[in-house]
Amino acid sequence: MQIKPLIVIPVYNHGSTLRDVAERALKHGEVLILDDGSTDGGPDVVEDMDLTVISHDENLGKGQAILTAAEKARELGKTHIITIDADGQHFPEEIPKFIKAIQQSPETIFVGSRNFEGQNVPGAAKFGRSFSNFWLRVQTGIKINDVQSGFRAYPLEIFSVAKTSESRYAFEVEILVKSAWAGYDLKDLPIEVYYPNPEERVSHFDTIKDNIRISLLNTRLTMRSFVPLPHRQYAKDEEGKITPIHPLRSLRILLCKDETPLKLAIAGAIGMLLGTLPLIAMHSIAIILFCGFFRLSKITGLAVSQLCIPPFVPALCIEAGHYMRYNKFLTEISLQTIGYEALDRFYEWVLGSLVLGPLFAAIIGITIYIMAFTIKRFLDIKPQQCGKSHHETR
Repeated sequence: MQIKPLIVIPVYNHGSTLRDVAERALKHGEVLILDDGSTDGGPDVVEDMDLTVISHDENLGKGQAILTAAEKARELGKTHIITIDADGQHFPEEIPKFIKAIQQSPETIFVGSRNFEGQNVPGAAKFGRSFSNFWLRVQTGIKINDVQSGFRAYPLEIFSVAKTSESRYAFEVEILVKSAWAGYDLKDLPIEVYYPNPEERVSHFDTIKDNIRISLLNTRLTMRSFVPLPHRQYAKDEEGKITPIHPLRSLRILLCKDETPLKLAIAGAIGMLLGTLPLIAMHSIAIILFCGFFRLSKITGLAVSQLCIPPFVPALCIEAGHYMRYNKFLTEISLQTIGYEALDRFYEWVLGSLVLGPLFAAIIGITIYIMAFTIKRFLDIKPQQCGKSHHETR
């Protein structure tokens, strides 16, 4: 692929800093300024410069500005956009770092990871970054260091694949999550950042409204990530066109590059271990959170946990716990032993699960590993059989 990036500067009332950012960015490629309904006459400061300016009649939000810029980039025959904020926070001199990265991995989204060791870094920015990083990992299993950074490189094709609903700041969170679900890689690029003194800082992030939007978005995305159904994946066909892989082909996807027999075995072992523990009414949530955070197969973990549905596994744990307490098995099943002594039985269930849980998990993990390894080898599943996707396979 021949890389043709377009540098995009979304701007809303940043007239005091826009020209400096644009001049420095022009040294590294073609520049598009997307004016999102500015009222300070900001775009006028660059009218004599060799760049493209598109304006929204009213403020529609940063997310919509990026989508409009992406549409224009496609019209210009570009393959990627590199977004950089207009407030002077980022250093345009680091744009070549993004260009080099997309040349090496053109179907990856690169996100600038800001160095927060400098002066005047707002505490809210540090908290917001940690907050968003945590939820991205829960929702996708992917760990990156700066979900809220606006200095990024996107392959243009992602905007036709990842269907988004947000139009303002929350868009930058949503596009990462849905891109990861679609099969794209997300990677960090370390960057420097400049924060002026608070009285000089220009920010249009609404602490109340935008935080509410991001919180509601994270709630929706997290709830969707809890649903034990695979997300639609995307691959390229023989002609290089983007095509969806139906979720029903999940078994084949699971045995592709990103789901190895070992990872499936670990997911199954975790499902068995947590399913054995007396986490009443919380088993599924615990499995989904754990597997999602560590990017393990939630489907495998949940499927295995069904083996622990009462009464068989809980009864075995209670018997083991009773034996540990009294050196004999519980042989009497009555209102007295199950009803009046329910707390004793629950305590024995806890004791027994701490012993049998790891044992059952090891057995299930080994079994799944042998089965998955055998199936993968017998079917001779290779990356090219899974569909050449945005990071070789998905």
